Amino acid sequence: MDINDLRGIHTLLVLVAFIGIVWWAYSANRRKANDEAANLPFADDEIDQRTREREKNTENKK
Repeated sequence: MDINDLRGIHTLLVLVAFIGIVWWAYSANRRKANDEAANLPFADDEIDQRTREREKNTENKK
């Protein structure tokens, strides 16, 4: 067994790890978490909109 055999085994192990990570990330069990993460950039917009509505209602009451 020389260095090239070790490199081949290492490449195979890394490929298996990569496929495992991709399978885990796209599995059906992760769908909800992935959808929540995808919508995180828009969460600030919703908070901002609610704040603006509250300020608008407060100004209208005065």
